[in-house]
Amino acid sequence: MNAALIKVLVIDDEPPIRKLLRMGLTTQGYEILEASNGKTALDKLAEEPALIILDLGLPDIQGHELLRTIRARNEGVPIVVLSSRGDEAGKVQALDLGADDYLTKPFGMDELLARLRAALRHQLQVKGERPVFRTGDLSVDLVRRIVKVGERDVKLSPKEYDLLRVLVQHAGKVLTHRFLLKELWDELTDAQYLRVYVRQLRQKIEADPERPQYVLTETGIGYRLKAGD
Repeated sequence: MNAALIKVLVIDDEPPIRKLLRMGLTTQGYEILEASNGKTALDKLAEEPALIILDLGLPDIQGHELLRTIRARNEGVPIVVLSSRGDEAGKVQALDLGADDYLTKPFGMDELLARLRAALRHQLQVKGERPVFRTGDLSVDLVRRIVKVGERDVKLSPKEYDLLRVLVQHAGKVLTHRFLLKELWDELTDAQYLRVYVRQLRQKIEADPERPQYVLTETGIGYRLKAGD
C-alpha cells in the first residue's frame, strides 16, 4: 500500500497531540483527518478513513463506547488506541472491543509509524491476500499447514498449530488472553493452559525461547505475533 493514498483519522481532544500527529504523519505521506471529540469523529467516518488513531479520553463520548460504535459501523478499519500509562484494564477492554493495537502516551513517532504499518498489514492478511505468512526466518503456510524456521520443518501438535494459526491471522495485533482462550477452547478455561502452549510453541520456533523474537508478550494483556515481512 502506498502511504500517499492512506487517509488517517486522528481522534484526540488535545491540540498538541493532534499537531504532533499531523506533522509526523503528513511528512510520511499520510492524509490526515482530525476530530477533537466523538461527535466529530463519527461525522468524519463518512470520509472513509483507511485507519483510525483513537484517544480514549474524549470530552463528550466515553472512548470505549465510541470504539464500539465505530466497530459497529465499520468492521474492518484498523484502529490504534492511545491510552494513559498504566491503564491496563482499559487497554484490554479496547482490544476486546476490536482495537487492533494500543500505544501508551507519551510515544515515539517511529514506534507509532511501525504500529500503523503493522495494523495495515494485518488488515490485508484478514482479507486473505497472503496464504503464506513470513516474518524473519519463520514461515507458515496456512493452506498446507506447513511451518518452517529457515529450512527446518517444525512439527507442532494440533493445539500448538491452532495457537500459531490464530496469531498469524492477526499478526501485528495484540490478542488478549480472553480472545485467545475463546478461539482455542470451546469453553473459557484457565489462562495457565494458554501460557503452557505459548511456552511449548516458543520452544519449537524461537532461537532463544527466553528472549522470543516472534511470539511477544504484552504484560498483563496477552500476546502479539511479530508482523509479517
